[in-house]
Amino acid sequence: MAAGVLFLSGWSVRAETLTMASTTSTEQSGLFAHLLPAFRQASGIDIKVVAVGTGQAIDMARRGDADVLFVHDTAAEEKFVAEGFAAKRYPVMYNDFVLVGPKNDPAGLRGKDIVAALKKVAAADAPFVSRGDKSGTDAAERRLWMQTGVADAGQPVPNDRKGAGYKECGCGMGPALNIAASSGAYVLADRGTWLSFRNRQDLAVLVEGDKRLFNQYGVMVPSPAKFPRLDSAGAQKFVDWVISPAGQSTIASYRIGGEQLFFPNASP
Repeated sequence: MAAGVLFLSGWSVRAETLTMASTTSTEQSGLFAHLLPAFRQASGIDIKVVAVGTGQAIDMARRGDADVLFVHDTAAEEKFVAEGFAAKRYPVMYNDFVLVGPKNDPAGLRGKDIVAALKKVAAADAPFVSRGDKSGTDAAERRLWMQTGVADAGQPVPNDRKGAGYKECGCGMGPALNIAASSGAYVLADRGTWLSFRNRQDLAVLVEGDKRLFNQYGVMVPSPAKFPRLDSAGAQKFVDWVISPAGQSTIASYRIGGEQLFFPNASP
């Protein structure tokens, strides 16, 4: 979207910079601090990340305010493509969501069934922090609540059906975890941000391993026909690199405490 000028020994070199709309999970987990320098070295292109909830990131791309979109809400991404805002959605990587809460687990949620755990949250009026920010994590949480049967089938679950302790913070994943840590609440988190989170206090992972907690990420180039001023060529270079063996191996190599945070699964 923008370019700067570097002066090297009397020669001026235009440095390409892309704007990426992405999620707080990719930024707060530390992935981009690991991934983007490798892309810069391979391509000479810098990327400025605007990290917001997935819904906000997609809205940003709909306005033509991002050269590339990297998010994690497959249904919303497919809609973005179907409406002509991008030609193609590229799967990039996945991880999973986990339900985090106090180690002593006063509501008795511990296990592998996320829907059963949310039913217990509602029944016990347990303190629960929701992102409430139209992020990919927020969308996943809402889908899971719909499976609890505490509202009519297929209908969004009103907040008052989720227990008296349910609160929306309208915030990113890191702040939501901080609130949960300070108040002894439960929270749904992406595993990447959880692994990089340092202020855990008494929190622990209580529910994991349910296939419904799968978390897929995708990347898209907003339509050059709709947004001719964007750097679509540069954005496609990033997409091509991040789904290539070099980009995929860079994603796989990102670890915290020896644990891999994201698992590449780009289509060949």
